[in-house]
Amino acid sequence: MALETGARIDIYEVTGKLGEGAMGEVYRARDTTLDRDVALKVLPDSFTADPERLGRFQREAKVLASLNHPNIGGIHGLESAGETQALVLELIEGPTLADRIAEGPIASDEALTIAGQMAEALEAAHEQGIVHRDLKPANVKLRPDGTVKVLDFGLAKAVTSDGSVSSGSNAPTMSITGATQMGMVVGTAAYMSPEQAKGKPVDKRADVWAFGAVLYEMLTGTRAFPGDDASDTLASVLARDPALEALPESVPTAVRRLLTRC
Repeated sequence: MALETGARIDIYEVTGKLGEGAMGEVYRARDTTLDRDVALKVLPDSFTADPERLGRFQREAKVLASLNHPNIGGIHGLESAGETQALVLELIEGPTLADRIAEGPIASDEALTIAGQMAEALEAAHEQGIVHRDLKPANVKLRPDGTVKVLDFGLAKAVTSDGSVSSGSNAPTMSITGATQMGMVVGTAAYMSPEQAKGKPVDKRADVWAFGAVLYEMLTGTRAFPGDDASDTLASVLARDPALEALPESVPTAVRRLLTRC
């Protein structure tokens, strides 16, 4: 459901649209009680119409809200207005890492500074048993003050988990076209670990794989697992190694070793 400027969800007044992604449209809004700007991520109607799925999401959102780390985008709450459900998120100014990479390869020192903060965010989440499942440049924001913020921690699990013991809470997520397909495995093909691409249960090692893919892309300006379409990309993930020879000569040996381990 699209929201117009001036629309309200509880105490939050929409002031403009920021964008949209696999898990809904995102708006800038004003918290009229605390006089601060926030981001509202409005969940798709197909999702909110399923009470059982919404209930699982609410439970997962409570877990995600427990994450408190300077490199993780915060979740303030989950609000509703009629049939509209929205996550209230920390509003983070600045470009995404995807925007930065689009300008060309990032110098080693800068890339490692960004990667270090991403690693801190992942470690903090993993210590609480939370796996991101969809780490990619578009889910990393670069604030003007140099702080790196990783967004959407664990939301893929929250959207798709079926609650079963065998494949539920660890089920990966896949949205190849960009629009969430409920009940399917979701994620972004170029950053999926092999087990995730196969639809198998995942753990924190899937985030380590994705971290390596993102660091490679920062250093080279190209994806570690390229492909003309989703099928080609998944084939690359499953059958080929990244072209480490494409790394600039200035990349230290230790970083090359790190990429290989990831």
